[in-house]
Amino acid sequence: MTDQDELAERFAAEGAVVVRGALDHDELALAVDGIEAAIARPGERTIVASRDDDPGWFVEDFRCAERVPALARLARSWSLGALAARLMGSDSVCFHHDHVLVKRAGTRQATPWHQDQPYYDVDGRQTVSFWIPVDRVPEAASLEVALGSHRGPWYLPRTFLDEQARWFPEGSLAEVPDMEADPPPFPTRRWALEPGDLIAFHMATLHRAGPASSGDDRRVVSLRYVGDDAVHAPRAWTTSPDFGDVAPDLVAGGALDHPLFPVVWP
Repeated sequence: MTDQDELAERFAAEGAVVVRGALDHDELALAVDGIEAAIARPGERTIVASRDDDPGWFVEDFRCAERVPALARLARSWSLGALAARLMGSDSVCFHHDHVLVKRAGTRQATPWHQDQPYYDVDGRQTVSFWIPVDRVPEAASLEVALGSHRGPWYLPRTFLDEQARWFPEGSLAEVPDMEADPPPFPTRRWALEPGDLIAFHMATLHRAGPASSGDDRRVVSLRYVGDDAVHAPRAWTTSPDFGDVAPDLVAGGALDHPLFPVVWP
């Protein structure tokens, strides 16, 4: 069994794996340049996700690859597409979107427990997100995952700062379980990371991220990929990120056949 076979087995069982040295020098340079370009030129989807009294600054942006060539090139990386295919067990891989997350040094704002897929307009089990930091990330500031949670139900997505249900209606999905319970409902794991490492996790895996309370920035780009069984799932609300501009070109329950979602593998 190869190392990638072992990674794929662990990903299927636990919903998340760390991949050391996944990006080469050129890919890491694209990630750095892309994140800096996205932050330097905010777009219509840029949001500040920290409170006004936070001594740091947490900014998020979505679909940046549409305006930042470095991120478009990174998202189409042959090696990342091949890794996504292996982890998802899929014959083909489409890039879905990117998400830039920057916490400046001293940011107190943590990211609460949540799943990603309920925010989107995609159904399917073959999904993976690559959480790619370009700075050294200590364990306390890293992504933490709830192992095996991807096999369970979807949980109600809420806004991070004021906990509002802006997507699925209140009561339509279960609430995120109390991860501070003793014992917790799922075992958890997080990893200290070096530039070039990534965490791969299923879009239905519960996860959170700590504050950047040390003296270092935490710059991350997350690349989201989907496999053979992914289909368009229209919602009665605005998804996060919003794909209302391409939804008229897609068929409910159909493949994501659109130039915005390029095939990156094979």
